[in-house]
Amino acid sequence: MCGIVGYVGARPAVPVLVEGLHRLEYRGYDSAGVAVPRRGRIAVTKVAGRVRDLRDRLDLPGAATTGIGHTRWATHGEPNDRNAHPHLDASGRVAVVHNGIIENAEQLRARLSADGVALASDTDTEALAHLIAASLGDGPLEDAVRTALRHVEGTYGLVVLDRIRPDELVVARNGSPIVLGVGEGEMFVASDVAALVHHTQRVVFLDDGEVATVKAGEYRTSTLDATTTTRTPTTVDLESGSYGLDGHPDFMRKEMAEQPEAVRRALRGRLDTRFATAHLGGLDLDPVALRSVRRVKFLGCGSAYYAGQIGAGLVESLARVPADAEPASEFRYRNPVVDPDTLYVAVSQSGETLDTLAAVQELRRKGGRVMGAVNVVGSAIARECGSGVFLHAGPEISVASTKAVTTMGVSFAMLALLLGRVRDLSAAAGARVVAGLQALPERIEAALALDDEIAGIASRYASARHMFFLGRVSGWPVAREGAQKLKEVSYVHAEAYQAAELKHGPIALIDKDMPSVVIVPDDDIVVKNVSTMEQIRARGGPVIAVTTVDLPAGVADEVVRVPRGEAVLDPLVLGIPLQLLAYHTAAALGRDIDKPRNLAKSVTVE
Repeated sequence: MCGIVGYVGARPAVPVLVEGLHRLEYRGYDSAGVAVPRRGRIAVTKVAGRVRDLRDRLDLPGAATTGIGHTRWATHGEPNDRNAHPHLDASGRVAVVHNGIIENAEQLRARLSADGVALASDTDTEALAHLIAASLGDGPLEDAVRTALRHVEGTYGLVVLDRIRPDELVVARNGSPIVLGVGEGEMFVASDVAALVHHTQRVVFLDDGEVATVKAGEYRTSTLDATTTTRTPTTVDLESGSYGLDGHPDFMRKEMAEQPEAVRRALRGRLDTRFATAHLGGLDLDPVALRSVRRVKFLGCGSAYYAGQIGAGLVESLARVPADAEPASEFRYRNPVVDPDTLYVAVSQSGETLDTLAAVQELRRKGGRVMGAVNVVGSAIARECGSGVFLHAGPEISVASTKAVTTMGVSFAMLALLLGRVRDLSAAAGARVVAGLQALPERIEAALALDDEIAGIASRYASARHMFFLGRVSGWPVAREGAQKLKEVSYVHAEAYQAAELKHGPIALIDKDMPSVVIVPDDDIVVKNVSTMEQIRARGGPVIAVTTVDLPAGVADEVVRVPRGEAVLDPLVLGIPLQLLAYHTAAALGRDIDKPRNLAKSVTVE
C-alpha cells in the first residue's frame, strides 16, 4: 500500500525520486522520505506528512545519481519521522524501503535486540535493514538480500541501497508489486507504473520470489535460490498525461467525469449485434466450456466485492446460472469447497489486492477455474489467472474508486450476456441488453449532469452524523457501494441495509436526524420500496430517493431521477448519483477527497 521509487542513472536522483513519490502518494501519505549516497555515507531525509513536506526539507540539487524513496501507509508504528522510510542499519551502510508486512517482525526485532542492536523505530522494515547488513560480506549485495530474506515470513516489495556499492540497487518481491522501468542509460524502480511513465514506457514486472540487481545500463533477475530468470521488457500503453488533473480540482472529480468514456472503452469491440451477445476474448472459454459453467462466484474486497454482487445479480437474471459474491479475505481462510463447475471471478482495480491474490492462488492450488477482472495489465492477479477481462477504466488515482467500479459492473453485464446467450436468453432479449449497454454512456452522462442538484442535497444533509442506504435485490449492492463511498471520503457514518430488513431492528434508529438514501430501480418491487420510504417518513426520517422511475408525490424529501433505460442495467447507473453525493458531502465538510484518512489506493497488506 506504500509508494516505492528507485533510480540509477546519470541524472540527479532526488528530483526524480520526489517526482515519482508525488505520483504515488495515493498509495500512502502518512510520511515520506528519500535516501541517497553522499560523500561516503547514506543521507536520509524523511518526514511525517505529505510529499510536499518532504520537498520543503530537501536539498534538491544534490550530486547523487542513485537513490530510493518511499511514501508510507502505516502498518507497524504510528506515522512520525522516526517510523518513516527509508530505514538504515546501525552502521548506516544499508538503506531499505519496503511495502508489505513482515509477519515475524516481532521475533526478528527481539532477536536483534538480544544481539545488542539498538532499534531506532517501531517498524517491521527496520529489521530488514539490520538483517541485510549482518549478511554483507565481500560478495554481491543481492546475496546478502537473499540470505536475509530466508529469515523473513510475510510480504514484501523492497529496494536496498548500499553505500559501498552506490551504483546499484537490489530489488525483491513477494506479494507486493515491484516494477522496473528501462530507460536509456538509466533504470527506475517503482511499486506502480504511475511513477515510471513520465520517464519510460518499457517496464519489467517481477514475479513473487524474484530478486533483481539494477544498474544504470542493465538489470539482471533471479530467484531467491539464485537461479537466473529471464525478464524481457514490455511496453505499457500509458502516458504521463494520463495521471494529470486536466483542470479538475481533484482526481475523484476527474475520474467521475471520465466514466462515460471509460464505459465506451470497456464496450468497444466486445458487443456483437448480429448474434446479440458479447465477445470477451481474454476469457479463453469456448461455447462448450461456457455451457459447462454451473455456478459463478465473484471474489473481491471493498468496492470490488460490491461490484461482484451486482455482477452476481446480472448473471442470475440474464443467464439463470446460480451466482454470488464473497469477500476474498473471507474466502481464502474458510477452507472453501472448490467446485470444478464453478467459474470464479477475481475482481481488483489494481490487480494487486493481497487478499484477492491469495484467494486466486488457493483456487489454482485446488484446481479451480478462475478469471481476473483487473484494471492494470501485467498485475499480479492478471498474471496469476492467465485469463480474464481488462476493465479499460484508465489510470485511477483517487483512493475512492469510481470509474473502475462502473467498468467492473459493465464487464460483468457482458459476462452475464455471454453466459445467457449460450443458454436460454433469447436473441430478442439479448438484443435489448446489447442496446442497453450501448446506451449506458449517455445514461451515465445524464446522471453526471445532475451534479448541481445533488450538490444542493449534499449541502442540506452534510451535517448529519449518520445515514442509512437502503435497497432491495439489485438495489442492495448499489446501496452498499453508496454507503462505502460516503464513509470513505466524508467520514460520515453510513450503514447499508436490505430495505426489507429495516423493520427488523434498524428502524429503531430512524428519527429526524437520520437521513435514509433509498435506491429504487425499475423492477417488480417498486411498490415495496415505496412502502419502505413511507415507513421512514411516518417516523420523521428524511428520505432521499435515487431512482429511474416516477415516484408518488410526497413519498421522499428529495428525489434524484436518473433517465430510464434497460431496466436490468439500472444498478450500473444508479451508483453514479451516490458517487456525487459522497463527493459533495465531503467537499461541504472540507475533507481531503483524494486522500481520505487511514486509507490508501492499493491494499497489498492484510
